[in-house]
Amino acid sequence: MINEEWMTRPVHAAKPRDSIAYARELLERYRINQLPVVVEGRVVGIVSDRDLRDAFPSVLEALVPPRRRTRKPGLDPKDIAVEDVMTSNVLTLAPGDTVDEAARLMRRERIGAVPIVERGALVGIVTRSDVLEAYSELYERLRGAAVPKPASGEAP
Repeated sequence: MINEEWMTRPVHAAKPRDSIAYARELLERYRINQLPVVVEGRVVGIVSDRDLRDAFPSVLEALVPPRRRTRKPGLDPKDIAVEDVMTSNVLTLAPGDTVDEAARLMRRERIGAVPIVERGALVGIVTRSDVLEAYSELYERLRGAAVPKPASGEAP
């Protein structure tokens, strides 16, 4: 099972200078948890839903009177660039690498997705959900192969 068969594509992505408000909107609209950050098709970073949650002001902060707030004024999510909160050292794999390699990498590095890159360009992304789907199908294949077939003339 190779990544190319299971990766999600097309990939929704952000640009480094996009706002974190825009990135969060993409995550919510497409119901995804990771967003590669690209420049001319090349991955330069990745931002997760957790990165964005941590960068957004707390709901409780809005309840604090302006003169008592610890957050500096002007830190509106529309004014914060994705590049300020993204992870820059992105681990990637190739379309021909296996889903097992993606699963092991995600588990070892405690990440939720691996961008799939071919000749330097982003071509897909393998997420935890993709890995689970691949393993589920593999299980069904193995289970089907293990079920003894009825002898000819017998009802299944």
